[in-house]
Amino acid sequence: MSHDTSYTKQKFKLIGSRVNRPDGIDKVTGRARYGADASAPGQLVGKVLRSPHAHALIKKIDTTKAEKLPGVKAVITSADMPDLTGGNRSMLDILENCMARGRALYDGHAVAAVAAVDEQTARQALKLIKVTYKRLPHVTDVDKAMLPGAPVIHDWVFTSGVDPKPEKASNVVQRNQFGHGDVEAGFAEADVIVEKTFKTEQTHQGYIEPHACLATVGPDGHGDLWVTTQGHFHFRQVCAALIGMDVAKLKVTSSEIGGGFGGKTHVWMEPVALVLAREANRPVKLVMSREEVFKATGPTSSTSVDVKIGAKKNGTITAAAAELRYQGGAFPGIWGMLGAMTSFACYDLKNVQSVGYDVICNRPKVAAYRAPSAPMAAFGIESTMDLVAEEIGMDPVKFRIKNAAKEGTQASYGPVYGPIGIGPTLKAAQNHPHMKAKLRKNQGRGMACGFWFNFGGQTCTDLNIGVDGTVSLAVGTVDVGGSRASLGLIAAEELGIEYEQVKVHIADTASLGHNDTTEGSRGTFSSGMATIFAARDAKDELCQRAAKMWDIPVSAVAWKEGKAVAKGKRHNNLAPLTLKEIAAKSPNTGGPIAGHNEVVADGAGVSFASHICDVEVDPETGATKVIRYTVVQDAGKAIHPDYVEGQFQGGAAQGIGWALNEEYIYGDDGLLQNAGFLDYRIPVCSDLPFIDTEILEIPNPNHPYGIRGVGETSIVPPLAAIGNAVSNAVGVRMTHVPMSPPRILKALDEAGV
Repeated sequence: MSHDTSYTKQKFKLIGSRVNRPDGIDKVTGRARYGADASAPGQLVGKVLRSPHAHALIKKIDTTKAEKLPGVKAVITSADMPDLTGGNRSMLDILENCMARGRALYDGHAVAAVAAVDEQTARQALKLIKVTYKRLPHVTDVDKAMLPGAPVIHDWVFTSGVDPKPEKASNVVQRNQFGHGDVEAGFAEADVIVEKTFKTEQTHQGYIEPHACLATVGPDGHGDLWVTTQGHFHFRQVCAALIGMDVAKLKVTSSEIGGGFGGKTHVWMEPVALVLAREANRPVKLVMSREEVFKATGPTSSTSVDVKIGAKKNGTITAAAAELRYQGGAFPGIWGMLGAMTSFACYDLKNVQSVGYDVICNRPKVAAYRAPSAPMAAFGIESTMDLVAEEIGMDPVKFRIKNAAKEGTQASYGPVYGPIGIGPTLKAAQNHPHMKAKLRKNQGRGMACGFWFNFGGQTCTDLNIGVDGTVSLAVGTVDVGGSRASLGLIAAEELGIEYEQVKVHIADTASLGHNDTTEGSRGTFSSGMATIFAARDAKDELCQRAAKMWDIPVSAVAWKEGKAVAKGKRHNNLAPLTLKEIAAKSPNTGGPIAGHNEVVADGAGVSFASHICDVEVDPETGATKVIRYTVVQDAGKAIHPDYVEGQFQGGAAQGIGWALNEEYIYGDDGLLQNAGFLDYRIPVCSDLPFIDTEILEIPNPNHPYGIRGVGETSIVPPLAAIGNAVSNAVGVRMTHVPMSPPRILKALDEAGV
């Protein structure tokens, strides 16, 4: 449900309405074109050969038999993808992840690729490639990778952020620290101190559509890439750099996206498809299998977290500290840094310190997963918050309200907050009927808070008005959650026309200036801002045209409710001109009418949520069922409440799967044992309750409409909310996610329950 408040004074005509989704019919009828739906005359099938080892030296790759197979048009290895990065380490890491260079660093690492006339021939060609490996020691556990005797995966990694800089290489990429005050002095003041260690396992975003692309590179050096992605401009930049192509010569078109959640922000196989296409001089389609998606794309981190919180008996937190260790796969990442940054952001703390470590393991390169790193940190912090509340005999919601951050609070990661929603979400949760409902035997209730900082970034938008008065809005942020409807509403609201008059397009990279990737909850915030400014640009032009039609100064024209209005008594006889009337005359008043805007959309408002969860645990089997779930979150301004609620519910659903079932399982051999949805179990409808939502609107003062991003925060609280609920149901504190039946039974057995 939407929660009306007095926080917003702006009056909107269309914003906040639940209009039809413009891409809905195409998606339910199967007409929408996804990554694997593109085809080109003469296209070839691409396939990738992947390492069967967790860590191995590639001594030799013999491709001669594969090259001679009839129907094979190209075979490539890293030798066909030379290093053109000019010493840029992060770009070299992407290149090496796309195709192993001398060593296979994880189970599933690409070592060669083929393009052939059909799938059968391509598969046969892979079997004919002979690779000679020498197996090397491996490590897949984050804590073990940090031990002095662990096999060091890269000899060029020296831990940054420590003084003095280490002289010895290790798997610890960097140490990041956030906080302020004096934590030791704060703990000395505490009446109660709780220390606990938590673990979370690696999970995948679980998008239904696998990675897929169609690549073409012509003899003139120009290329086209059709791809499922969250950021086609980013893909153009990275792919062009890696294969030595001018950026302007590569046109990238984003398909519809069958889920991404951060996993489609990274380049995995697209440069391989482009090089195959260049070698074969034919279009190449490359589609990952589900096993490849699990083994060779970016899941989130597995983690190990230590939390320590001290408080007075009156409920005031005197100090809080956390050490967070994040496994980032075979290449450096920033995941530990993000975990440390977000860990204590919900609270107003005088003495706080969080330290994050990024650690390399023989696993796939980690990618973003919806508020990356924050859910694991929140699991540790919010579980410990409940333990401290219990120790001092205080209701866990009241304990959080007492210590909640507010406007003017210095955040644990540095900035001072403006208007924020953590307090209002907590109070709304406290007063929600869910919190007062009775529980039965073997049931437990938990709640938790979550935070994500959001960002804006580079954005470019074009708004063109047709001679019939309809509006074409070209944006560069991929629509991953209904943003076309939201942006159409914004354009219509600003111009004062009907929503149905606006058509929103996701432009390709040749049609619009650069747009950053749809991530960080930036889509509606940043493209919404650019759309408002582009519409205002168009309104200025509409006023100019009306002035010309009336033959009066433009200073005497105003735009009101979709019409040009002549100001002043001298012009009382001039009837208002509608947008449609002005557009119809545009060929004779100066030509096409358009608005344009490019902006670095700063000022993304931070986002907070509070979740409530009820579970029922079978004490005999350890099976857990979520029986009720409520999300309360601040949206700043809900442009399209359906999609805001959908984001809240989607994040919660993914969090439920992560909390109870989902995990990557590696054997002692370093190989992934459950690379498919049969053994890696994401929640289906029967696993989920109806997820209730309450939208709060505390406007972001840095956005014309008060928008805050909403896509990520909703995945942050579930691990902890469910962890608190399960712990309350079984009477034993759960510290390891997922809380699968075997883990629950083990915890009960160890506690003697």
